[in-house]
Amino acid sequence: MNAPANAPAKAPAGARMNATARRMGSLGRAELTLLGRNKNNLFIALLMPLLMILVLRSTLGQMSPDELPGGMAGTTLIGGTGMVLVLVVYMGLVSALVARREELVLKRLRTGEATDLEILGGAALPSAAIALLQCVVLSVGGALVLDVPAPHRPDLLVLGLLAAILLLAGLAAATTAITRNVESAGLTTLPFFLISAMGSGLMVPRDLLPDLVASLTQLLPFSGVMEFVRAGWLGVGDTKDLATAALTTLAWGVLTVFAVRKWFRWEPRR
Repeated sequence: MNAPANAPAKAPAGARMNATARRMGSLGRAELTLLGRNKNNLFIALLMPLLMILVLRSTLGQMSPDELPGGMAGTTLIGGTGMVLVLVVYMGLVSALVARREELVLKRLRTGEATDLEILGGAALPSAAIALLQCVVLSVGGALVLDVPAPHRPDLLVLGLLAAILLLAGLAAATTAITRNVESAGLTTLPFFLISAMGSGLMVPRDLLPDLVASLTQLLPFSGVMEFVRAGWLGVGDTKDLATAALTTLAWGVLTVFAVRKWFRWEPRR
């Protein structure tokens, strides 16, 4: 069936992708400017991860190095990478999205050309960039200061980082549904932080947990991506473990997309 003569011509795929990248870049730059003006969010993004890594190293210092699968330094880097991702991408983005929602910024953005996905993706770009930069600094610092070898499987490490950012950005958007204002963001994000810290290998390596508990913690949202991060740094982990991690991450990703589509709010509650 022929298209109507007066139907607008669809833009080429390349042009649409360029337009999407341009809009997301503009939104990302605007969000980065706002982040620089908010001292609380800037502290969480830049300094809090470093402080938590020091706390992590102090906690691991109470354990015998023989108990730690990657040694003291390796375990610190793995847990530190997870800390950076959770604090910067998840907790930071929840505060940012809630603030933009309460200021009616998200509602106004929806009246423009940007799609919902572009708006959320643009808002997440600064957090993702800062997290990746800190992970790079952590890796270089680990090699220079802690004398840790370079990642054995950088491909798995990069895959884990990218998957973590996408998953955490989605979880952050979903968490805003139960976050009434910026002040309550610290409370609504705390359960995920604590569960991930204790069960996904951030503070305590899952190898040290009892077998039954370790098996159950494999099903936690952040455990799958942390398995890839661990395998990337240490070069360990068999195909079965990585396949389980991939399926777990994919399942939580699907659930997260469903939750965002159903419950994400673009304007304040009345």
